[in-house]
Amino acid sequence: MTSTPKVVHVDRLELAYEPKAWAFADANRHQIDAVFAEAQAKKPALFNGRVMVMHRCSIDHGVMSGGFLETDYASFTYWIAGGRPDAGIYDCFGAAALMSADGAFLLGEMGAHTYNAGQIYFPCGTPDRSDLTGNTVDFDFSVRRELKEETGLDSSELTDEPGWTLAMDGEVICAVKVMRSPLVAEPLRAKMLRHLARERQPELADIKIVRGVGDFHPKMRPFARIFLAARFSG
Repeated sequence: MTSTPKVVHVDRLELAYEPKAWAFADANRHQIDAVFAEAQAKKPALFNGRVMVMHRCSIDHGVMSGGFLETDYASFTYWIAGGRPDAGIYDCFGAAALMSADGAFLLGEMGAHTYNAGQIYFPCGTPDRSDLTGNTVDFDFSVRRELKEETGLDSSELTDEPGWTLAMDGEVICAVKVMRSPLVAEPLRAKMLRHLARERQPELADIKIVRGVGDFHPKMRPFARIFLAARFSG
């Protein structure tokens, strides 16, 4: 994979659960545990669950195929905090790019209690075992689940664009599914905010409307910026 950010459209994903040891996590176990314990002391809501990261990836003839191993969240976030050094994996996940009827995109601002507090990006999440269908890592299921959990929107209310758009930036590969709403941006945002107001501890603190590159925010995650810049440029 190239280190230069780029956007690639694929027709489908073929992603499999292929468990194996992650040497990076094993080699850094003591430091990983210490750093995560410190993070939990500051943000008690952090949970060291199990997540999946991609250890094999190829793109050919409109298909991205890949294999995923399982690790703990502490190891994953330690790797990220260290600048995602070469460790034989990719941070690969699916995201729901919610598009309003008037052509804007709506992104969430992460809540203060979350690991990514203040950052702005599409509903998404690192895959885990709940995203498995047999041995398939099901990004289609993942993005719909994350969308529902974070915004209250059901995917049955939306219309999918065909295929996936890969926003690729070094070790980060975000598979974006564009999902169109029949509502224009402001009423759609209001609907999502009503959902957040009903939640005891919502994952999102706010919803941002992005109509063009002029609406880009410094806290916007690079993968969202890469996708949107390509989208708005046509």
